[in-house]
Amino acid sequence: MRFDVLTLFPEMFSGYLTQSLLKLAIDKSIVSVKLHNIRDWAQDKHHSVDDRPFGGGPGMVIMPGPAVEAVEAVQQQDKTPGRVVMLTPQGRPLNQRLVEELATHPRLLLMCGRYEGFDQRVVDILEPEEVSIGDFIINGGEVAAMVVIDAVIRLVPGVLGDEDSGRYDSFSTGNRLLEFAQYTRPREFRGLEVPEVLLSGDHQRIAKWREESSLERTKKQRPDLLNE
Repeated sequence: MRFDVLTLFPEMFSGYLTQSLLKLAIDKSIVSVKLHNIRDWAQDKHHSVDDRPFGGGPGMVIMPGPAVEAVEAVQQQDKTPGRVVMLTPQGRPLNQRLVEELATHPRLLLMCGRYEGFDQRVVDILEPEEVSIGDFIINGGEVAAMVVIDAVIRLVPGVLGDEDSGRYDSFSTGNRLLEFAQYTRPREFRGLEVPEVLLSGDHQRIAKWREESSLERTKKQRPDLLNE
């Protein structure tokens, strides 16, 4: 799977791309992540990419020219143009169902906004999937793009050591509820013991316990999920 990240700050990804599962997936050529600086498509000698908003108000707006031309040029770098995703607070809330939908595309182009966002004509022309990682504001779309990449690659075959790991995660297709409680060594810690059933070796009983644990945790912490 290929990700193309269009950003004004590609340096923000240098550490992220060299860590953990993502690095392993890149090393195995299961996933590729290409970084593109929108400023490379600036149309003046000063490499300007933003300007003040018409109608007044604070902040700056990313101009349509560099943004649209950057996406169109990057799309032509591969025979699959890919799905364009714009990270924006005005977007569709990111949840596991949307992650699963995005993972069906072999290529995603992730547009990272800054300042007051993109000129509306960028949206009108490119018709991207607008995605928000939550009802809060961060400094730009770069961190949001990392969240999308991290979530999507878990569904790419070969990335996880055990494919069932993703299936039973919270919100996932195998379990739309919260994941069951997990335990590891030691068997006892500060007077708290691992439930006996998990040590029994009885897979049927363990499966039933995990189902009940998942339901109990969801009722307590995310009852809204029970209505979906």
